[in-house]
Amino acid sequence: MPAARRFLIFALVFSLVAGLVSSNPIYSRLFFRLFYLCAGLVFVSWLISKWMMRGIQFKRSSRTLRSQVGQIFEEKFDVLNPGRLPRLWIEIRDEGNLPGAYSSHVLTMVGSGETHTYVSRTRLMLRGVFNLGPTRLISGDPFGLFPVSRTFSGENSLLVYPLLLEIHSFPNPPGMLPGGEALRRRTTQITSNAAGVREYAPGDPLNRIHWLSTARRNRLMVKEFELDPLAEVWIFVDSSRDVQVDQPRPVVQFEPQEVWRKKYQFKLPPSTIEYAVTIAASLSRYYIQRGRAVGLVSTGHSLRILPSDRGGRQLGKILEALAMLQPEVDLPLHAMVETQARYLPRGSTVVVITPGSSDGVYLTADILRRRGLRPVMVLVDAASFGKPDFSQDRLLNTLTALHFTCCQVKDGDDLTEVLSNTLSRTYWT
Repeated sequence: MPAARRFLIFALVFSLVAGLVSSNPIYSRLFFRLFYLCAGLVFVSWLISKWMMRGIQFKRSSRTLRSQVGQIFEEKFDVLNPGRLPRLWIEIRDEGNLPGAYSSHVLTMVGSGETHTYVSRTRLMLRGVFNLGPTRLISGDPFGLFPVSRTFSGENSLLVYPLLLEIHSFPNPPGMLPGGEALRRRTTQITSNAAGVREYAPGDPLNRIHWLSTARRNRLMVKEFELDPLAEVWIFVDSSRDVQVDQPRPVVQFEPQEVWRKKYQFKLPPSTIEYAVTIAASLSRYYIQRGRAVGLVSTGHSLRILPSDRGGRQLGKILEALAMLQPEVDLPLHAMVETQARYLPRGSTVVVITPGSSDGVYLTADILRRRGLRPVMVLVDAASFGKPDFSQDRLLNTLTALHFTCCQVKDGDDLTEVLSNTLSRTYWT
């Protein structure tokens, strides 16, 4: 109960009792008038509070429901008063779980038939899925005696992709034909290998029409293509809970006027899983931009496998999977890789991203090489994140001595520079 209402009720009861027990008629009339004043104020305030939220319309919208860490997310809030009388004040309280959001606002004097609009801007600092709502509208009488509220459920959610960094060069698998037969796999993409023609279907692009066949058969015919015989790329992200290091993250608060700071540069939090996810997302885009088929293997609630494919649609699937990846299981890296390595085509490049430092990482690389795959080990040095016992120096020396392609990333490193300077080694046994 609001403090103002408690005080008014106390004054109401006190004036009534004092008016009844007072022996002086002057004081008795004074207390009774005070009682009538308080009772009238309570009644009028109650009527106003009942009317304040009646018929109010609210709309919450955004241009996009997918964004990226470090970018600015904009939301538009509209409040419409369709009634004939003005609303004195309306508080909009955002009850969503988007961190760092400044969406709550107070509107005053919303006139009859007027729509008040404001825009909320939030700097996205965490990846994941966040609910945009529910939103609660609070109003009441001018004295704050009877606050009323109305809740509008949140219908949308925001998917925040991990940070994408520009990679200039990285070990790139060469083209390769499977032994004994050509690769024959139909694709919707335009490649240099034409497989034949078929009848036109709604939605086919006009630049795929084969005009000679169209003239010969007197109906529209389009070309079909096969995938180029290129080695696939598979990215394994070690998200086992036992090997992760997550230091306390510094709280970064932005005032509404500081969100648009041009010189702001997003810095990854001191967490091995965040570094691993960012590396996986950046390398996925690097390979897809060069026409490679990329697949992803990771562990969240369970083992998740995205079959290899090309194009922007595949990149969207990978980013969505990485956005929701959390270290929630204890599946060892070598067990995950050994389970899936048997299904990977020979000659594929396998990028393994792990903060682990045990012999299981070396066993993983050895398993991949023995199966005719080309492992690239990206080691996230957990010792630099505050765990000296997780040093990878011995593991890195072993892998380098055995001519594995390795790259070590430490806390605070420039990932673009470190990954772009990774040298490819092609030693085979």
